[in-house]
Amino acid sequence: MRPSALAAVLRLGPLASLGGFAPSLGLSPSIRGLASASISAAAAAGGGGGEAGGGAGREGVLVARGLASCSGSGAAVIGGAFAARGTAAAATRGVSSVAAGLGTAAAAAAAAATPLAAAIGGGGGAQRPKPAAPTGGGRGGGSGSSGSVPAGGGSAPAGGGGGGERGRDGAVGDVQPGKLAAEARQSAPPPPSGHFTKPPLTKEFMIYRWNPDGTEKPRYQTYQVDLNNCGPMMLDVLLKIKDEQDQTLAFRRSCREGICGSCSMNIDGSSTLACLCKVNRDPGHVAKVAPLPHMFVVKDLVVDMANFYAQYKSIKPYLQRKEPSKGTEYYQSKESRAKLDGLYECILCACCSTSCPSYWWNSDKYLGPAVLLASYRWIVDSRDDMTQERLADIDDAYKLYRCKQIMNCAVVCPKGLNPGKAIAKIKQSLGKGRPL
Repeated sequence: MRPSALAAVLRLGPLASLGGFAPSLGLSPSIRGLASASISAAAAAGGGGGEAGGGAGREGVLVARGLASCSGSGAAVIGGAFAARGTAAAATRGVSSVAAGLGTAAAAAAAAATPLAAAIGGGGGAQRPKPAAPTGGGRGGGSGSSGSVPAGGGSAPAGGGGGGERGRDGAVGDVQPGKLAAEARQSAPPPPSGHFTKPPLTKEFMIYRWNPDGTEKPRYQTYQVDLNNCGPMMLDVLLKIKDEQDQTLAFRRSCREGICGSCSMNIDGSSTLACLCKVNRDPGHVAKVAPLPHMFVVKDLVVDMANFYAQYKSIKPYLQRKEPSKGTEYYQSKESRAKLDGLYECILCACCSTSCPSYWWNSDKYLGPAVLLASYRWIVDSRDDMTQERLADIDDAYKLYRCKQIMNCAVVCPKGLNPGKAIAKIKQSLGKGRPL
């Protein structure tokens, strides 16, 4: 409840004015109607004496409990004010009941509403005579004499009396608002077990391990990971294993967005990027993670990419011009630019090359799908002046024609490219003597 709204309640005179204040608390029309009816009932019963006031207090408690499920902390304040027309002690018990129903979230609102209820109840009791309170737990009104007033009733402050109530264990009038709020928090039912956390979903992962500085032979090591406490991608699993189970595990990663190509590896028999590979959540399936096939292993999942990068460098992957630049941009039409789509997006992850059987057996001579795709990207670029030289350079039985159109490259490419199609275009361009 906002402080301004609480101040408005404290300035109220007759309790019936709460019916007009209800809209500012955000209550629905049906709740405002219930509030007005309860106010009238409490007002009619409030002047009849101690027992009548106690009945109005009980009515307020019921109203407060009914509003608890509809309007949150605002209902706690309204309910407390309704109950205060009868007795302040009944009001505090009504607000406490609201807090217990709402849980810990409404305990603060209940604590704020209790002094308000006591103050209004004290004012209402000023017109009632003070009967002798029975020791077993009767109800009574307060006189208009000066004095201190606890949260639940007792002697009234100057100018007003307070209602009081005793229960089986004695007086309730000495209960403070802070204590009521604490009791409400303790009495609130605990959240059900597992309400905020999912049950563990353990999955087994077999990861290739080899350390060149050790004496052990290459092996697969098993790790157990709770998938409900881990990210959805294979890279998340590897990071969790490295952070929490085995810090010696080695693998490359950088952007985790499928852009840098660093985390390429073989997962369940297919070369892909760990950051884009979603984990199979079947606990009966054992995931197998290995380095890129037919590549020299540096350690664990890290492979030597030196030969791959050397082949990429050999095709001169940059724009070549026979005349020096004049300081202006090289014009390219939209149609010529469209020919580069599906070529320039390659991130050099080597997933396609390491999936090609021809590259497995001839990686020292055959350039491979990734490098040939990049080569075609510069061959077809209309701004390049060295097209014929590029075609002549790769016109070789091993550099180009080791490709047998197996098309594994197109299947595994994490960017959805088709290197096999680009290689076929290079062969057609060589046949025609011009780029196609």
